[in-house]
Amino acid sequence: MFREGPPSHTLLRLPLLQLLLLLLVQAVGRGLGRANPAGGPLEDVVIERYHIPRACPREVQRGDYVRYHYNGTFEDGKKFDSSYDRTTLVAIVVGVGRLITGMDRGLMGMCVSERRRLIVPPHLGYGSIGVAGLIPPDATLYFDVVLLDVWNKADTVQVSTLLRPPHCPRMVQDSDFVRYHYNGTLLDGTAFDTSYSSGGTYDTYVGSGWLIKGMDQGLLGMCPGERRKIIIPPFLAYGEKGYGTVIPAHASLVFHVLLIDVHNPKDTVQLETLELPPGCVRRAVAGDFMRYHYNGSLMDGTLFDSSYSRNHTYNTYVGQGYIIPGMDQGLQGACVGERRRITIPPHLAYGENGTGDKIPGSAVLVFDVHVIDFHNPADPVEVTTLSRPPEPCNETAKPGDFVRYHYNCSLLDGTRLFSSHDYEVPQEATLGANKVIEGLDEGLQGMCVGERRQLVVPPHLAHGESGARGVPGSAVLLFEVELVSREEGLPAGYLFVWHEDPPANLFEDLDLNKDGEVPPEEERTLQQGELYGEGCR
Repeated sequence: MFREGPPSHTLLRLPLLQLLLLLLVQAVGRGLGRANPAGGPLEDVVIERYHIPRACPREVQRGDYVRYHYNGTFEDGKKFDSSYDRTTLVAIVVGVGRLITGMDRGLMGMCVSERRRLIVPPHLGYGSIGVAGLIPPDATLYFDVVLLDVWNKADTVQVSTLLRPPHCPRMVQDSDFVRYHYNGTLLDGTAFDTSYSSGGTYDTYVGSGWLIKGMDQGLLGMCPGERRKIIIPPFLAYGEKGYGTVIPAHASLVFHVLLIDVHNPKDTVQLETLELPPGCVRRAVAGDFMRYHYNGSLMDGTLFDSSYSRNHTYNTYVGQGYIIPGMDQGLQGACVGERRRITIPPHLAYGENGTGDKIPGSAVLVFDVHVIDFHNPADPVEVTTLSRPPEPCNETAKPGDFVRYHYNCSLLDGTRLFSSHDYEVPQEATLGANKVIEGLDEGLQGMCVGERRQLVVPPHLAHGESGARGVPGSAVLLFEVELVSREEGLPAGYLFVWHEDPPANLFEDLDLNKDGEVPPEEERTLQQGELYGEGCR
């Protein structure tokens, strides 16, 4: 570079013959002595630092490669050369004899973005020879210089962590696939590219040749949510050629990077137990029907969905292909009441295309799940005896018996639904007459008076997929029941049992067709429908 055309000679060494003549002139000058500051010749370069940047992480040293702009003038202000006019920066090694001595000395100690005015005396410039047609003999030269870049062949990638999240589930390694945002600038702050303007992250493999070498190195060890400043020397970036019109040759690059997520094509679902309730006697398996709450977020914490916002659990079969494969896997083995974090790589979620406007392509998904309950369509009622009366029990409740019992009804997560204790009187029912849900009817049979039981009733033996007033659809119900009394058939004096508060005008309610009579078939119709006003009975 800089070998064609007169302008480039203003800052480069002269041919050998001219160089020898110049050295001879300089020696004569030194023999005649230095002039004093009051108007005699200058002995050395005069440096005026008229703009010094606040931060100066590095100063120019001998052997560094620099890029800079300059204007060159004479003492009267007449311009003899300018890199701006050529729209080409000077890119050269400092302190090794490739520049005139005055410029070599004047650049030493400069910071990137610093501006200097250099006054170069003739013996440190082009001496008594000058440059024919451009610089007269014994000319003092004035340079306004701004340094744009500095690097050395011994440089490596410089990484500064600006923000590191408190939780780091995984760090970037070679062959990982990453999604990140970046702002790219030159060393002087000139922006050349940004991912934010494209509306999406930059997605690529690390260590596989898809990135410049410096970025491959600079991303290693990053955590999702981490912010880094990565400074890359030219030989680990775009080198001597640069890139298009935005990255000059020999340019150092600065990237401010925010890592969004990272995964490897070999990844499986990652599980983290956040809370495990005591006494887990059963874990979910494929084929179970589960109700759970969740918060779904991207790996950087961006929330994309939540069942809590809908105030309704997500209800589905596990291991049957109704949900994304990663969630199908991640829910198996969970206990009722468990809270777990499920991290799902994109190939087990929504893949390269993503879905909707909230889950981008190649996104790792993180679900914080709270399992409310689960059951299997083949589940029976689970009966646990809590206590039995001290006296022997020869007769137990059976179909056709009229029973009185107290109960507490709740969901498996402990949410209280109904209790007979709220009414201070036991609940009444005739067993086997379809007056209570099937699972409760089954669970009351075989009880002794005074016995207490815990019943776990699956939804197909309770209120099913639709639920009932106060009972969610597909809910497993937990009963604590105590049998208060038992009689065979209806108690003496009962035509039928009214299980709720009787109406003000009993006869009018019994007379269904309003013909002034209450035949037996109207009594039976009323008995069959009277108990289905609310859940948990």
